[in-house]
Amino acid sequence: MNTLQALVLGLVQGLTEFIPISSTAHLRIVPHFLGWDDPGAAFSAVIQLGSLLALFTYFAADIWKLLLAALASLRHRNLDHSPDSRLAWSIAVGTLPISVLGLAFKDFIEGGARQLTLIALALIALALFLLLAERLGRRTRLMQELGFWQIQFIGLCQALALIPGCSRSGSTIMGGLFLGLRREEAARFSFLLGLPAIGAGGVLEFLELLKGGLGGERLFNLEVGVVAAAVSSYLSIGFLLRFLQSHGTHWFAWYRILLGALILFTLS
Repeated sequence: MNTLQALVLGLVQGLTEFIPISSTAHLRIVPHFLGWDDPGAAFSAVIQLGSLLALFTYFAADIWKLLLAALASLRHRNLDHSPDSRLAWSIAVGTLPISVLGLAFKDFIEGGARQLTLIALALIALALFLLLAERLGRRTRLMQELGFWQIQFIGLCQALALIPGCSRSGSTIMGGLFLGLRREEAARFSFLLGLPAIGAGGVLEFLELLKGGLGGERLFNLEVGVVAAAVSSYLSIGFLLRFLQSHGTHWFAWYRILLGALILFTLS
């Protein structure tokens, strides 16, 4: 991969990580249509560290508040000490499904799961569930109103993102809508829930790349991808939160269906 390819893929990662259209799918599809090699699951995971940096920057106040609430709950020996502490610890536990399943099926996720046919079908399938969630969801609740088991349900939905094409943000926003969250609240919770998963996945894959010998031009290109992903991720977070205040996820769902159909058509 050259520097231009790393820059383009970094921008693609950032623009699609938090919008429910699947960054992993686009990092597989864009090189396919441009005639480039598949960048691989490791590169896709590591440049997510740029998206993680954008999350920490955009939601610094929220993250600090949750961290302080978690520490206060430890001092009081009561994890349910406040709504914020309950939310913080529920997010921690809600990360377990994607972590356990990600390690258990690591080889398949990095290999067979990256087939374009599977990605296209996943794009379409999650789009249909998003449309269903829009129809059935009440869209009246705030994320602080979620109970422990409701957060675990969204955590299980997040695990669908291990299938390229499903989208981590798409699956968690879908879960939030099914539970009655407002659209922008579902997106906001999706961002916070994704912090541990994105961070752990990116760091582990980066360590794997270092073991394989990462230096010189390869390391520079990776840094370019991370920086590009950070900038475009920050912009996409703001866009999505503003968009969902007055629009539904239907637009993204129909885009997913059209993109999935286009991939299947080109493969046939």
